[in-house]
Amino acid sequence: MIQQTLVPTGTAAADLLELELAEPVAGPGPRRFDNPVAPAGPPPNGFRPGWSPAAPPVRPAGPPAPQAPPQSRPGPEIGPQQHPMPGSSGEHVLQAAYGSEQRAQRFYRDQVLDRLNDMMIEFIGRMDMAFIASADAGGECDASLRAGPAGFIRVLDAYTVAYPEYRGNGVMASLGNISENPHVGILMVDFVQDLIGLHINGRARVAEDADLRAEHADLPSDFDRGRTPERWVVVSIEEAYIHCRKHIPRLAPVARDRAWGTDDTRRKGGDYFAAKGMPRPWSSPQPAPAAQGPAAQGGPAPQQAPVGPAASVAPAAPLLSGGLPYASGELPQPDANR
Repeated sequence: MIQQTLVPTGTAAADLLELELAEPVAGPGPRRFDNPVAPAGPPPNGFRPGWSPAAPPVRPAGPPAPQAPPQSRPGPEIGPQQHPMPGSSGEHVLQAAYGSEQRAQRFYRDQVLDRLNDMMIEFIGRMDMAFIASADAGGECDASLRAGPAGFIRVLDAYTVAYPEYRGNGVMASLGNISENPHVGILMVDFVQDLIGLHINGRARVAEDADLRAEHADLPSDFDRGRTPERWVVVSIEEAYIHCRKHIPRLAPVARDRAWGTDDTRRKGGDYFAAKGMPRPWSSPQPAPAAQGPAAQGGPAPQQAPVGPAASVAPAAPLLSGGLPYASGELPQPDANR
């Protein structure tokens, strides 16, 4: 049998190539560094190149031999209270394997903050939508859209933001994930004016509306129907950084009357993707009702209602602007929250 040798795919320095082929330590572990103080230099925490379980060494009899003073690990000098670089162990390993360490270090150094600055706070104050990423305790992910009036995401202080949870479909996918795993990612994008985005990563908790108002009396209290928060997600910021404009399309706002809080199936989009009658592992499709009326008596069958997008989208309001699938002002209703 010919033994095949793995070939590294990156362009890292010779002394770091073993990181690419090393096996990580067993166990999922946290994505972010939880220890505020880390030793200097590579490799990142959570990986030990060439590590494998071994029997404990046999100690010789007699007094222990004198120990040499500990040697510092190679790498840049840092102070005793220096925090580790942002990011996960996985991204640090791949930076070494693919030769992007210098660019990544420059981005961490120049663009990533552990709080909001004044320009970020101003940016959040004019955003009317955000994408929320969460995962449960097993790592199963969910991404959801949140929308509201400009500034619906509230900056409580430079280290904390909160966004409202309106009445939705009752699934509670995002809140359920947060109850198991507090790590969330928020992405806000300005598609209209500056063509730029802002990432916020942090630890979230769920607060009832009355409880948060007791702590922050300046929360908005004048709401249209369907936009009254039932509860809030409060996020303690760990990272805040830019999303570059290179691939952000420019979109134009269009006028639209939005049915905030409606329960009307048609106005909410209905069964747009015609999924209602399809089989799925966790339930059986409902049987069709027995025929009644003229069709049951042998008369002409009534005209069948259309299914799919034609049955779900109101024809009055245009949903596209300039051939694009989204325009500011075309945000989904908050009751679509998961």
